[in-house]
Amino acid sequence: MDAETSTMDGGAILVIDDDVEMTEMLGEYLEPEGLAVEVRHDGESGLKRALQGNCLLVVLDVMLPRINGFEVLRRLRAASQIPVLMLTARGDSVDRVVGLQAGADDYLPKPFDPQEFVARVKAILRRTAPSALRSEEAGDVYTLGDIVLDTRARSVRRGGAYVELTAAEFALLRTFLRSAGRVISREELFREVLDREFSVFDRSIDNHVSSLRKKLGPAPEGRERIRAVRNVGYVYPVPESRSQA
Repeated sequence: MDAETSTMDGGAILVIDDDVEMTEMLGEYLEPEGLAVEVRHDGESGLKRALQGNCLLVVLDVMLPRINGFEVLRRLRAASQIPVLMLTARGDSVDRVVGLQAGADDYLPKPFDPQEFVARVKAILRRTAPSALRSEEAGDVYTLGDIVLDTRARSVRRGGAYVELTAAEFALLRTFLRSAGRVISREELFREVLDREFSVFDRSIDNHVSSLRKKLGPAPEGRERIRAVRNVGYVYPVPESRSQA
């Protein structure tokens, strides 16, 4: 399918995988959904194409010739916040953790169910694509303490300085700001942020929270911005000045 036939306001899904048969199958899964697909079979050419822009999402394999998937992700994140879905080996939890910590929005272990793959792609696009797939109220601005999140501009500022977040981190912070002061369960965060059901073996949310904490740093008064609640989930505390108001 050519990029012009995509229903996603222009742009395509970029698949970077050296397995030709796999890339053909991924195209067969996505094109019936109206999604244009471009393919690159090595990390170097894949990275070059991703940095050219006009891609909605990158589906990135870990094991690639020339430049491996983790290095592609690292270089891509230095210049772009384009959503990335990592494909990892089944059972290799280290790859998943490394990928999420490096800035991947989600991961999927091989082999995978075609319906789950399409569902993961659509979930990411709903959070990120400038199209009808995204169902957020345009123009909403959330302000809490020194943090300002603007959904229309898809920007976050901390003390006036812009903070670069991945799509998953942005959705996570928005959920926290919406529910500041309330404990949010991991189950709810999976549904709200990743658009899928919770799994006790899936540490995606925990890794996204860890990355978000690092990028935001501590609150001005020195407290931790996102506090873990054991065996439940997380809470974004309300600043004392606001809670006492």
